[in-house]
Amino acid sequence: MAGTNFVDYVKIFCRSGKGGAGSTHLRREKYIPKGGPDGGDGGRGGHIILKGNKQLWTLLHLKYQKHVRADNGGNGAGALKTGSDGKDAVIEVPLGTVARNSETGEMLFEILEHDEEVIMVKGGRGGQGNNHFKTSTNQTPMYSQPGEPALEGWFVMELKVLADVGLVGFPNAGKSTLLSVVSAAKPKIANYPFTTLVPNLGIVSYYDDKSFVMADIPGIIEGAHEGKGLGLRFLRHIERNSMLLFIVPSDSDDIGKEYSVLLEELKKYSPEMLDKRRVLAISKSDFLDEELKDEIKKDLPELPWCFISSITGEGLAELKELIWKELGGS
Repeated sequence: MAGTNFVDYVKIFCRSGKGGAGSTHLRREKYIPKGGPDGGDGGRGGHIILKGNKQLWTLLHLKYQKHVRADNGGNGAGALKTGSDGKDAVIEVPLGTVARNSETGEMLFEILEHDEEVIMVKGGRGGQGNNHFKTSTNQTPMYSQPGEPALEGWFVMELKVLADVGLVGFPNAGKSTLLSVVSAAKPKIANYPFTTLVPNLGIVSYYDDKSFVMADIPGIIEGAHEGKGLGLRFLRHIERNSMLLFIVPSDSDDIGKEYSVLLEELKKYSPEMLDKRRVLAISKSDFLDEELKDEIKKDLPELPWCFISSITGEGLAELKELIWKELGGS
């Protein structure tokens, strides 16, 4: 996913189709001068439907499609002919897309499965023809129902990346380098903060045909929950991850404190984040000898951890095994 092509937030205007009008018609044939009402019903207006597509990774295709409209339903006709239904407007979105009401911010639903379809804006119902209104005292009603009006409004599409493992760490902790080594992903890597500006996904192979999806999330800084740095824009991507892999470099002044700061930012953003399984990887460990490692071990927080080096490959097999175990694999 190129940085310029990754779009995880769009606002679009949607308008469903209005229902077709019912027909006011009386049956008139050569030998049936008073055949009674035979007005057909109007057709339903088209819906606005969101559909999951596992081949999509971004909302880029909606960035310039600000207005989505469905077709109106057709009007009913004589001989009890029902009007045609309006064509639905189907919007394909990546898995992990959340639809919200633009005015209230209320979450309407989320798309998590391929080919899953949810009606976001219902089309108007078609009106009933005069055939429905005949009674014993009114054999020839000369009225029918109009179709229901269209519904419209502004909606927000918000993408939350779906991955098994989310990489959490400060800028330059080595997250992108790790992802590039354990998967075929090719994230941008450089020695300055915020090299990663968009989430990057990679499939990590385990033994045999086993694998899991890892997401490199842009670096967190203190105050991210308040929108500082890249802030809230990317914290939401961590919500979808089954587990969190914290990356803290071995040259950190205080590994335990750095982990605590990261954890606190997640907690302030959403306390539910603390319910996720967590693993700690001390990166750039090729700089450490055994004596230094023993010193670091004394102050590590109580959670599964391992020393790794993306340059030498140290600890990567152990890390995969640890992640697979925490994910509940067998």
